[in-house]
Formats: sequence, structure tokens, C-alpha cells
Amino acid sequence: MKNLNLIRLLLLFVGISGAFSVLFGAWFAHAGQALSVVDKIRIENAQFYQFIHTLALLLTVFWYVKIPSRLLLCSSICFSVGILCFSGGLYIKTFFAFDAIGKLAPLGGMSLALAWILIAFISKKTLAKAIEK
Repeated sequence: MKNLNLIRLLLLFVGISGAFSVLFGAWFAHAGQALSVVDKIRIENAQFYQFIHTLALLLTVFWYVKIPSRLLLCSSICFSVGILCFSGGLYIKTFFAFDAIGKLAPLGGMSLALAWILIAFISKKTLAKAIEK
């Protein structure tokens, strides 16, 4: 299969991102209560988006393995970049008071939205292929 190394890298990212979603959630439930209200909301959003989009990335990678499509691969990459920029940017902004990195969050949000739009474009074409097999 083409792009096997990229698939392995994406699955490695899924594993790490999923683990960190759980760890951030657990940390937030206990130690995060000392944060300000603004920081709590920021961390809740970052953690929620990271978890949901990590699951979406996992499904997209599995879909790509079953039915290879350039758009699915691009969607997977967009999910990865979006998770890093959106959630990662919000975590760094909160934990390290590095406000400049917060400017990555909108780029991450756009990347996540693009990933979903790519899936919408794929759906009809790829589902037809899947039914044929």
C-alpha cells in the first residue's frame, strides 16, 4: 500500500493525541480547578476538540486504508494539523502564558473545518466505490 509510513505516523499521532486527551481530562478534573474561569473554558474547549477530532482522525485513517483516496489523506493531515494548532495552541497559551501562540488556534480551527469539508466532498464518490467492492 502506498503511503504506509504516513499511515503509521498518523496512527502514532492518534495514539499520542488520544492518550493526552485522557491525561489532560484527568488533570483538569483534579488539579485544573485552581485555574481562572477563562483558562478553564479554554482548556475545556481544547480538550473537547482534541478528543473529538482524534476520533475523527482515527476513522478517517481507517477509511483511507479501506478505500485509498487523496482527499481522505488530505483530510487526515488537516485533522492532525488542526489538533496541533487549535488544541496545542490553547494548551500552550494557558500553561505557559505565551499569548502569541494563541494566534495558531484560528488556523487550527480552519484546518479542522477543512478536514470535515473534504470528507463531505469524498462521501458520494468513495461510498460508490465501497458499494462496488
